[in-house]
Amino acid sequence: MSSFKGDDLFGSGPHRFAVGEQGRRVVSNAAVAGSPAADGSSTYGDRELRITVTGRLVAGSEASLWALRDAIVSGSVSTEGSGTLEDGNGRSWEDVHLFGFTPDGDIDRGRVYSLGYTAEFGFSRDS
Repeated sequence: MSSFKGDDLFGSGPHRFAVGEQGRRVVSNAAVAGSPAADGSSTYGDRELRITVTGRLVAGSEASLWALRDAIVSGSVSTEGSGTLEDGNGRSWEDVHLFGFTPDGDIDRGRVYSLGYTAEFGFSRDS
C-alpha cells in the first residue's frame, strides 16, 4: 500500500510514482556571466528531488470522492511538517512535504465517481 504519513491517500484507484531529475545542477558559464565568451560550465549544488504521484481517485459517491480529494489537499496546506512517502513497492522517502495537489479535469460520473490528479512531493528547507 502506498502512503504518506501512514495514510493511504492514493489507494482508491490506480496511481503511479515518478522520481524527478537527480544529480548536480550544471549551468553554462555564459548564462551566469551574461557573456557568450564565457566557456565551460559550473556546478551549483544538487538538484532538488521531486516525487510526483499521478493517478485517479475513485469512490462510490460524489461526497466520498470529495472526502478523498480533501484528505490529499489538507496534507498540502498542513503545517504539521514532513512525513514519509511510500510507494507500496519498497521505495520510501523520509522527511518529504506534500507541495501541492492538482486535479486533472472534471469529475467523471458513472457507475463510480472518479477524478484524475497529480500530487507533488519534495524536500523543504523549512522542515
